[in-house]
Amino acid sequence: MDTWLPIVIQLVAGALGGNLAGSRGQGSGMGATGNTLAGAAGGLGLAQLLQLLGLGAGGGALDVGSLLTSVLGGGVGGGVLTAILGAVMGGTRKAT
Repeated sequence: MDTWLPIVIQLVAGALGGNLAGSRGQGSGMGATGNTLAGAAGGLGLAQLLQLLGLGAGGGALDVGSLLTSVLGGGVGGGVLTAILGAVMGGTRKAT
């Protein structure tokens, strides 16, 4: 359980961050499923990178530092990747 908990938190936080970025218009061209998948991938990637760089407490999965790194890194990573993919795919909203 200690091994999978941070990964699940990172995926969920990334999916939330991706959907938030998509609802703000930066990833709206991909739809809800695309935003969720891109967000989950970005969240997992950035949170894992932060932990590899030593920015998350290296303790167990229930350590406060590890949980914060998983939640914040997951949410930010999910939002950023969704926004980047939305811009590349031309999904940004145009003013009318």
